[in-house]
Amino acid sequence: MKRNWYDIKVLILGFSKSGISAARYLASKGAKCFITEKKAMKEEDKALVEELAQNDILCEFEQHSEEFIADSHIAITSPGIPPHSELISKVKEHNIQIISEVELAYRETTTPFIAITGTNGKTTTTSLTSHILSSKYNAPVCGNIGIPPTSLLNNETDYFVTELSSFQIEYSSGFKAQIAMFLNFTPDHIDWHGGLDNYFESKSKIFKSPLTPIFGIFNALDEKVCELAQKTFSENFYFGKELEKNCCYINNDSIWFKRKSKAEQIIDICDIPLVGEHNYQNVMASIIAAKLVGIENEDIKNAIMSFKAVEHRCEYTAKVGDIEFYNDSKATNPEASIVAIRSFPNKSVTLIAGGRDKMTSLDDFCKSINECISDVILIGEAADRFEQALHENNYTKIHRETSLEGAINKSIELGNNICLLSPACASFDMFDNYEVRGEVFKNYVKSRV
Repeated sequence: MKRNWYDIKVLILGFSKSGISAARYLASKGAKCFITEKKAMKEEDKALVEELAQNDILCEFEQHSEEFIADSHIAITSPGIPPHSELISKVKEHNIQIISEVELAYRETTTPFIAITGTNGKTTTTSLTSHILSSKYNAPVCGNIGIPPTSLLNNETDYFVTELSSFQIEYSSGFKAQIAMFLNFTPDHIDWHGGLDNYFESKSKIFKSPLTPIFGIFNALDEKVCELAQKTFSENFYFGKELEKNCCYINNDSIWFKRKSKAEQIIDICDIPLVGEHNYQNVMASIIAAKLVGIENEDIKNAIMSFKAVEHRCEYTAKVGDIEFYNDSKATNPEASIVAIRSFPNKSVTLIAGGRDKMTSLDDFCKSINECISDVILIGEAADRFEQALHENNYTKIHRETSLEGAINKSIELGNNICLLSPACASFDMFDNYEVRGEVFKNYVKSRV
């Protein structure tokens, strides 16, 4: 519920897109906002800092001063700041409540949220759900997808279709979605959360009382996700497997939706523009959400058929000679790469992998490569460990390159049907982020056409 922010001091932790959006919204409501950032100010941020100051939003860099922290009514944190950090401890010592920017948006509106979480597939599912709902509603994407929901609060909106990371959920104490999805769960972000169990608990938080959504959507093929679903008090729906009731599944090369005992055919698999079994799961999850808010079957089908793959997620780039190139730069962990690796049955595939290693298990990753990949090209800091793991799994068709461009050249030389960039690693050893890595890949591939 909206409150009066006039003359209230608010601390913003981190000079981030979400923090800046929260500060702008709160300042427009009369709050006094202070943004504190540990890193040095970048040259390209100076104009923005000056513009914020003109709107009574003060920023500090390379410190977290007592002046900024003391007497704050509430703190809005960037999702990148882990709960065990020195800054979080310092703020808690002042007995200041810490919430996420998503939590702030939830408190400031009565518009319902559709929340999508899970380790992999969030962005595609969020984008597709919004795309389908937009045939009837104003249902923009927001959250971890890069659009802060506070930036949309002054718009006329029917649903906030929100991608939620475990970081954002960790700092959301009262967030309650109308519809919440749990797509899958695999190890990731262990360092941030301080353990795998903590990571799962953060993901699970929005499904548990008192935050239980009205409707829960769960992956029927993920054992851990299903265990959570059985403990919730929502009306639950499952995707990926036919059940007696409340499910979305594939039968005879078509996707069907069933509520209670009534089954309806929605779309043929051949009409879905996305590739891979993982994307069919994303489609099924989106279909359930669309049905729950009243979208007609024909509108759902037409929206899916017109949907284009999200950038950097198994995204078709171009064809060089007879080789099709796919950009899956968003695959920053082995589990995400596995689903892309298994997306091209009966094709010869060159995989480009490597980057900054997250040090998670490579056993299933290597097994998938043995079963599906003709050649592997390794780049980046992880190359040594990846090569050793592949050798230990009796895979030998390994090539090493020192740059992404060199890897692309090598893939053309190898001449397999498909070249897939799916790094299974973070990008920070060679690129600012996975988006930059994907853009470099796409631009260089297109230069070779």
